[in-house]
Amino acid sequence: MLRKQFLLIPLIIGISAGVFLVFSPQTENNQQFTSSSLIQGGSPIMGESNAQITILEWGDYQCTFCYKFHQNTLDVINDQYIKNGKVKLIYKDFPLNGPDSFLAAEATYCAEDQGKYWQYHNELYKNWGGERTGWVTRDSLDRFATTINLNLDMFDACLDDQKYQKRVRALYEFGKEIGIDATPSFLVFNDEKIIKIIGNQPLQVFLKTFDEF
Repeated sequence: MLRKQFLLIPLIIGISAGVFLVFSPQTENNQQFTSSSLIQGGSPIMGESNAQITILEWGDYQCTFCYKFHQNTLDVINDQYIKNGKVKLIYKDFPLNGPDSFLAAEATYCAEDQGKYWQYHNELYKNWGGERTGWVTRDSLDRFATTINLNLDMFDACLDDQKYQKRVRALYEFGKEIGIDATPSFLVFNDEKIIKIIGNQPLQVFLKTFDEF
C-alpha cells in the first residue's frame, strides 16, 4: 500500500490570498483551493489556529507507517513545533484498508461530538494491531471509548446511526481528487507554497521542510 519514498514538491509559489493550485500526476485538470477548503471537514486543529505552517496529514488507522509516524516522529514535531505555535496539524482520513478503517475513522468523529477527538485518535494508534487483522471491531472501539471516559450510549448511538459515514467517504474522495494515493501523505503549506511528503519519512525530512517556509 505505502510507497516507501518521499516527494518534496513546491507546487506553487507567490500566490496571494491563500489560494493554492494543486498539481498532481493523477489530476488531469488543475484546480484551485483555499487553505480553508483544504482542511475543511478534517480533524480539530492540533496547535494554534494562527500557526504559520499547516501540516495536513492523510492517514488510515490500520496503516503501518501511519502508526510509526504517530508513535515516533509526531512526538518530536509536537514538542518542538506545534506546542510553541509554529506549526498546526490537521488529520484527514484516507481509509485504504477497507471497512474497518472507515469504521475507525467514523468513531473518531463520534468522539469529537464529546470533545475528545484527539484522545480517541491517539487511543486508536496506541492500540494499533496491524493491517487488516481484525483488531478494529465494535467491541474494541467501545473499549477505547471507555478508556477515555466517553459516554458509551452516545458513542454507540452515533456509530449505529452511521452519523459520519458520508463525512469519511467525502474525505476519502477529496483526497483522491487532489492526488493522494498512499498513507501517510502530508501537505505542508502556508499562504505561498505547498510541499508534499509521501510516507513516514525521517524526522529530518520534516524539519528541512519547515525550514523552506
